[in-house]
Amino acid sequence: MKLLFIVNVDWFFISHRLPIAKKALESGYEVTIASRFTEYKAELSEMGFNVIDIPFNRSGSGLSSEINTIKTIKRVIEEVQPSIIHAVTIKPVLYTGLALKVVKRDIPFVAAISGLGYVFTANSLRAKITKLIASAFYKVALAQKNKTVIFQNSSDEDILTDVAHLKVVDKTLIKGSGADLFIYNYLPENINGTIKVVMACRLLKEKGVYQYVEAAKIVKGQHPNAEFLLVGTPDLENPNSIQQNEIDSWVKQGLVTYLGHRCDIPDVFANSNIVCLPSFYGEGVPKVLIEAAACGRAIVTTDNPGCRDAVIEGETGITVPIRDAKALATAILKLIGQPELRVAMGAKARVFAEKEFDVNSVVNKHLEIYNNLLSRVEK
Repeated sequence: MKLLFIVNVDWFFISHRLPIAKKALESGYEVTIASRFTEYKAELSEMGFNVIDIPFNRSGSGLSSEINTIKTIKRVIEEVQPSIIHAVTIKPVLYTGLALKVVKRDIPFVAAISGLGYVFTANSLRAKITKLIASAFYKVALAQKNKTVIFQNSSDEDILTDVAHLKVVDKTLIKGSGADLFIYNYLPENINGTIKVVMACRLLKEKGVYQYVEAAKIVKGQHPNAEFLLVGTPDLENPNSIQQNEIDSWVKQGLVTYLGHRCDIPDVFANSNIVCLPSFYGEGVPKVLIEAAACGRAIVTTDNPGCRDAVIEGETGITVPIRDAKALATAILKLIGQPELRVAMGAKARVFAEKEFDVNSVVNKHLEIYNNLLSRVEK
């Protein structure tokens, strides 16, 4: 059995899909990863995976370049001759679906929708036009006979079910990519020390970084010693990235403590009291909120599709309206002022993570999807 992953970039694959690929390898699949590679190609090859370059451009570089990417995907499919294809994120799903229209084989197709992006939630004229175009592409790309579309939240499921006329048998809901509950373990927080709030993400404007900094300013007006940690790096390939000089300014003003890129997120969360993600991005279910729940930390996030799916409102965290720094600050102040509530939310968050976000459960669900699709084709 040959499993072909088509993913936009290698680091995303490692952070979000590697456990599934490892389990598939252990189960007897020959696994190929087709992606744009940065620094992890050799590492993935050493793990036993076949690796093939696909020139995904994250920001788009013209129609001819995008068409070339689709042609490359078609060529990869014809060369690998996979038994099943698993495409992850917007471009790989759309482009693979289009490439499959001209491949003369009925190949089972797993399309992982890890967030629909801003165009399905924004109200600007440009976003509405882009939504119409994207909807047309999704309708064509998801027209495969043997497919399973994996959604991370019910909002995305409702939208694409309508757009692509999906049947119940064609789709499933898996909340996020899971977390290793042994690595992201629950440690009681220090309720007597300095309050630490942490935001960890790609530093994009749509992730709510500006609102987080503004909320920090408000909270520090009442709790000057509260520390607001910012984890992540600017995404230089994204036009909506936060700039380094902005971060430097916030640090100079004493609003945030900047930690940059960190590989020890479990330790960062263990030494914090509250995890915050005020995103209005088109999220699936943010991995950082899954990890925060696993670590038993109270969460403050937005009532945004995906974000709200990572919490039980009022029990494991608090949701606030998007782009509302004052509401964000109010929620943080509430958790600072009520440590018993904060600790109780953290404990319930861990239980919620054990039920919903265990990576082993997520991996097993994916292997079941593969098996079901393959048996459907055999019939």
